[in-house]
Amino acid sequence: MTNRPPSLWRVKWRRRLRSLISLILLAGIAYAAWVWAPAPPTKVPLVHVIDGDSLEVREGEEALTLRLIGVDAVEYRQTCKRASGAPWDCGKEARTALVKMAGKGPLSCDLRARDHYQRTLATCRTAPAPDGIDLAAEMVRAGWGVANSDDYRYEEVEAREAKRGIWQGTFDRPDYWRTTNRQTETPPPGGW
Repeated sequence: MTNRPPSLWRVKWRRRLRSLISLILLAGIAYAAWVWAPAPPTKVPLVHVIDGDSLEVREGEEALTLRLIGVDAVEYRQTCKRASGAPWDCGKEARTALVKMAGKGPLSCDLRARDHYQRTLATCRTAPAPDGIDLAAEMVRAGWGVANSDDYRYEEVEAREAKRGIWQGTFDRPDYWRTTNRQTETPPPGGW
């Protein structure tokens, strides 16, 4: 028995079939990338800063209270102690720091789910990525809050070692402070 070369007709159909399969695979990859691609950030006008990790913005006609993801800043009415032991209004200074960072807006925010206080969880930048400042990362780096996710652990270590913000003395972690001061806490100017 001799080996015959495949007919020209078979060769052409094999090439066409391979091309068709490749085209279908490429279309599938493109579709998957389109479906799973993150939504573009929303450009929102800043109304005002509530405290060190909360802002009020406007989306269309609706006012939204945003809670920055990844940072737990000291509370507005929280006090800390300097290295000398003197108390200071670290919560008010944290709010002032966020006011300076956010500027007059608008902000570029990736709006996510709502928390149990009905605040919209978000990551916000002063300009669309890769430009602009990530507000949560900068608040942690400046020492006005602690990282509550792994995203900003490096910034927290950097602030602690440089003794920036609340790390210059002693303070109660914001979650502990909220637990022990809930009954006497009043909303900051502009509300929660």
